[in-house]
Amino acid sequence: MSSRSYNSPASFREAIDGALGLLQDYADQSVSDSRALAQPLPSLLEQCQGLLAEAEFQDPPPIRTLHHLACTGGTLISRCVAAQPNTHLLSEVDPLSPFVPGGFLPTDLIGLSRFSSRAVDPDTQIQLFLAGLRVLYEEATRGGLHLILRDHTHSHFNVSDRVPDRPSVREIVSRAFPVKTLISVRHPLDSYLSLQDTGWVQHFIPPTLDEYARRYHAFLDAYRHCELIRYEDFVAEPEMTMQRICDTLGLGYNPDFPNTFSAIELSGDSGRRGDVISPRPRRAHPPALEQEARDYESFMALLARLDYGLDRT
Repeated sequence: MSSRSYNSPASFREAIDGALGLLQDYADQSVSDSRALAQPLPSLLEQCQGLLAEAEFQDPPPIRTLHHLACTGGTLISRCVAAQPNTHLLSEVDPLSPFVPGGFLPTDLIGLSRFSSRAVDPDTQIQLFLAGLRVLYEEATRGGLHLILRDHTHSHFNVSDRVPDRPSVREIVSRAFPVKTLISVRHPLDSYLSLQDTGWVQHFIPPTLDEYARRYHAFLDAYRHCELIRYEDFVAEPEMTMQRICDTLGLGYNPDFPNTFSAIELSGDSGRRGDVISPRPRRAHPPALEQEARDYESFMALLARLDYGLDRT
């Protein structure tokens, strides 16, 4: 057998089956040449069969989920996660997202079901999503890959006049698969300024700093038991922070990721683009906005919750 590493029960089974076949071929030839040479084979076969039985009872590999609000540096972090070994990352996932256009949707079964002659309910949409996800999960497992879903968290928490009462992507995935989860945040004033620049601040009502803070709290409440990293810590110390991310998600670590992540393209790259991991200056804004922030109890409570000062410290 070679020295390659097998990262899933399926690939391990394949390797063991191959080894058993080679041993059986060897046994057949050895019996015809010299029965003495075949004496150790029963022990070897038993050991291989024992290892295979152990692999059958291993816990199934988890699906990893990443969650972050829009304009918080999530695309950069996700690209760097996708640069780790044996990963398969799907970007901007949310089967219940309101951002599903009508019209021509030939490849989108959930979208087609919403705009069909008899629109299906959210539970059916979730079943469609989990059925498709099962195909990708099994394919990834057979190939020894780690399946990672980057949530389109903006769809859940920052759209319309209220945060809807519906399951999160993590809750949906955990109905059918084991899950490992990471959330990431950025200084809320910086992400709010970026939302203003993109025009996405108009996705929620009213589009105020106070309302944004309220929705940010709702996001944190939904993922209160999950590991959290700050974007500012990542860009200041990318290698150290990425090792922590890999430990949290159970991924191998590629120390060369700062030089390789630039080759990975993902949807949702809405911020200030670049292929160098480094801090960015705060966007220009009227001084009155900072005073407005001080006046909002919800916003100041959010800064305290995330251990930020108004000036980023």
